[in-house]
Amino acid sequence: MTEAAPLTSAQRPTERSLPERRTPAPQPAPPHSQPTPPHPQQTPTRPGPPRPGPPRPGPPRTGDGPGRAPAARTGSLLTGLLRTARPKQWVKNTLVIAAPAAAGRLFSWATLTELALVFALFTACAAAVYLINDARDADADRAHPTKRHRPVAAGQVPVPVAYAVGGALAVLGPAAAAWLTSPAVPALLTAYVGMQLAYCVSLKHVLVVDLAVVTTGFLMRAMVGGLALGIPLSRWFLITTGFGALFMVAAKRYSEAVQMAGAQGATRALLTEYTPGYLRFVWQLAAGVAVLGYCLWALEEGGVPHTSVLPWRQLSVVAFVLAVLRYAVFADRGTAGEPEEVVLGDRALALIGVVWLAMYGLAVANW
Repeated sequence: MTEAAPLTSAQRPTERSLPERRTPAPQPAPPHSQPTPPHPQQTPTRPGPPRPGPPRPGPPRTGDGPGRAPAARTGSLLTGLLRTARPKQWVKNTLVIAAPAAAGRLFSWATLTELALVFALFTACAAAVYLINDARDADADRAHPTKRHRPVAAGQVPVPVAYAVGGALAVLGPAAAAWLTSPAVPALLTAYVGMQLAYCVSLKHVLVVDLAVVTTGFLMRAMVGGLALGIPLSRWFLITTGFGALFMVAAKRYSEAVQMAGAQGATRALLTEYTPGYLRFVWQLAAGVAVLGYCLWALEEGGVPHTSVLPWRQLSVVAFVLAVLRYAVFADRGTAGEPEEVVLGDRALALIGVVWLAMYGLAVANW
């Protein structure tokens, strides 16, 4: 019995043979011919980004830019001007009551009205200096990590507007004082504005002079109230106030030098010229002289013995020395920034200040 012959490839009925017979075999490319590029329809296309539709109507813009609503733009400008005037710094101007309080001339409506006027005029002059200073330093403040948020540096208040408002306040403040107060007040305000503008331009770059100018600004605040009311200023008052101000100014500079360590120029260029040891010497010297001046005032009877229940003036020395020592703690740590922030931010120091004020008031009232 013979075996059946195997089927050949032409005779095997497979599924693959049918499409192979229907699909023509590709023709070999002729020699030295380039490959045929694919048909344009065979090239896959990537979907592009969706086309933006027409803008939808919305409320008027309230941010910066030409589309801002006029009312919002005006309100933002006024807010920026107010922030540039440094409302937190206005507490310094309460020093205008120092001389009248020391003389016991604080308890009358006429005195309080006059002091309120002097406070407002001095605040206007100080705001003028802040506005002009921020306008001058706008470019440098934009590169500072903290000062770049100031309204002028951030663009909330245009530089020309800051110059214009600052110049107007610098002129109107002394002019109003010449019309409403004694002649000594506009003279002092004019000297204050001139000195502070000179500080903004050049004096803040001069060693030691910058400390003297800032200290003199505090001393002028303490003097203007007495000048407005015609109160003679004692030598102990001037010594204690002047060196007390120098103590706080030097402590602030020392704290800045300690905090900025190797990059002092990032906050004040002049700090690169000072050494922490020198600034420490200055605030320690100033603190000692301020305490000495206050003690000499408190222990000086002036030929008139006290008739109060307790020697409040002598007892106030304890509170004054404690306040200086407490403030020196922050100076030594390098955390003594703005004086008003140090005093109001520490409860113990604020309490000591209240006790000192009470004793001082009882001494002046001779109770």
